[in-house]
Amino acid sequence: MTAVLTQEWVTVCGYDDLLPERGVAALIGEVQVAVFRTHDGQVYAVGNHDPFSDAYVLSRGIVGSSGVTPTVASPMFKQVFDLRTGQCVTDPGVSVPTYPVSCVDGVVRVGVEDRS
Repeated sequence: MTAVLTQEWVTVCGYDDLLPERGVAALIGEVQVAVFRTHDGQVYAVGNHDPFSDAYVLSRGIVGSSGVTPTVASPMFKQVFDLRTGQCVTDPGVSVPTYPVSCVDGVVRVGVEDRS
């Protein structure tokens, strides 16, 4: 039997609960997700696992930008990740997963694969 992949939207928090330029961690099933609100009001979600330190810390990273690219720098070894793609800016061979985000009526939801 083959698993059918569908998108499940999980409520994480209220939009106003996200402070600009700060991250929060959310546990969705067994997946830790780091959710960020940037200074321009955009919301992004990436995996919370830092592949360089093997720690779940990206939600505590430093939010910034590289040109027009919104980024987060790991609080451990300072590798920088593109919040849109998950690609590591400082080591292009490494990336973290990204997740779609929906903000409707002041509620932030993150899309994850539902393997039913």
